[in-house]
Amino acid sequence: MPRLEDLKEILHEKNASLVVGYANGEVKEYYKNRINDIKDILHEDESALKGAIIADKVIGKVASSVLVVAGVKEIYTDVLSRYAVPVLEENHIKYEYEKLVPYVQNNAKDGMCPMENKFRDEKDIHIVYNEMINK
Repeated sequence: MPRLEDLKEILHEKNASLVVGYANGEVKEYYKNRINDIKDILHEDESALKGAIIADKVIGKVASSVLVVAGVKEIYTDVLSRYAVPVLEENHIKYEYEKLVPYVQNNAKDGMCPMENKFRDEKDIHIVYNEMINK
């Protein structure tokens, strides 16, 4: 199984947006923005992230909810939204971050990400998952 430190190194060296250490030992990097890589992985195989470890550039409420439901066991992120913290803690997901921010910014960087805003008060992470992955 890959180590979180190895994934962090790949994330930064290759300037990837996401690096996944799969439970089978495989490590892959991805380069799409927002949670599009995570969505693609789960559309291909809904159980692909069970037991995986993740290194990501930004994790907010939506990404944390999706990753928890998908079965990820450990997460590193450069930027973590405060809305993601309760999701990770309540589900006993080990996490590390470089910087804690009030919320994930929108693409224009002048306000909150629309998806973070939409789900910021949602308590049921399965609702977030279903809307993001199964829509």
